[in-house]
Amino acid sequence: MKIIIAPDSFKGCLRSTAVAAAVKRGLAEMLPDAEIRTMPLADGGEGTVAALVSATGGSYLQVPVRGPLGDPVEAVYGRIDAETAVMEMAAAAGLELVESHRLNPGRTSTYGVGQMIADAIRRGFRHLVIGIGGSATVDGGAGMAQALGFVLRDAAGKPIAEPASGGMLEKITAIEAGPDTALLRQVDIRVACDVTNPLTGPRGAAPVYGPQKGADPAMVQQLAAGLENFSRLAIAADLADDNCHPGDGAAGGLGFALRTLCGAEIVSGARLVIETAQLEKQLQDADWVITGEGCTDDQTAAGKLCAVVAATAAAYRVPTIVLSGAVKGSVAKLQHDFAAVMSIAAGPGSLAEAIAAAPERLYAAGRNLGGILQQQQKSR
Repeated sequence: MKIIIAPDSFKGCLRSTAVAAAVKRGLAEMLPDAEIRTMPLADGGEGTVAALVSATGGSYLQVPVRGPLGDPVEAVYGRIDAETAVMEMAAAAGLELVESHRLNPGRTSTYGVGQMIADAIRRGFRHLVIGIGGSATVDGGAGMAQALGFVLRDAAGKPIAEPASGGMLEKITAIEAGPDTALLRQVDIRVACDVTNPLTGPRGAAPVYGPQKGADPAMVQQLAAGLENFSRLAIAADLADDNCHPGDGAAGGLGFALRTLCGAEIVSGARLVIETAQLEKQLQDADWVITGEGCTDDQTAAGKLCAVVAATAAAYRVPTIVLSGAVKGSVAKLQHDFAAVMSIAAGPGSLAEAIAAAPERLYAAGRNLGGILQQQQKSR
């Protein structure tokens, strides 16, 4: 029997690598002769690098960059093969790098993201996979653009030297591609993103995501005006065609800069990670897939990672079981996608208790599930 364990992270609790390891420990006790493959996954947000490095047997690289507020940060990204690197923008400009009382999207910048990309290009990588979840920025990717060699000019026509932030976007009067930006033509960039918001407008980056990153109503208006100005200048310079492509508003507008200035393709985060991890190759002789997520509800079937895993497995006639931190609402919509939806909860309790107990509950769920599959195997 071959079983693939391919979970998402349990958000705010465990990365997918830890989830897969705990489930495998329980399964292996009951099915010692089974072939159990762990393939931790992600959707482009937290855990994407760890998931793909683990799934492909890759390695980690480190580069010093400017953090979102200019503080030095050691950004970690992954090597999948000789030509492919995987990174999370959050490693250089994420919310986790900013203390809550310092959150200020008027001051934060994606400059470090550009430094991380530039480092990968200098090392010879020609294919980049970039997850853009969890940002602390609303700078439209202007900071990243500077680090990659684009020139931003002020009202006097002089290049802006300091890393561009959300609050500076209104002051930019021109954008130019510098000589170093030619290197971007040698690189294929795919962006893992399941956000469909445009850059500007009512559903744009500033009104939708600004408040989450510390912006008050006045700052939201300032950021929105700045993003409008930045995108207008990019279009005027023939560096962009529009600012309303789905995903342009992701990561405070970083999606826009990656798509237009860097020529990146924005794709489904879940599908991109599954493809890069080569899940389909493992499915060809598999008997079962076990996936998992922190909370399973009606939205799971609407393109979340677990549903994409199940759909991918179904193409190979492999049934999928979900182990969830919590199952909410009706699971009727999920019955078509999964062979079973199982909660690891052990009765009522606080969220803090559930988070603390998650590793052992996942182990116990794996052991119980292993017992069921063991009996099925004996009855054949």
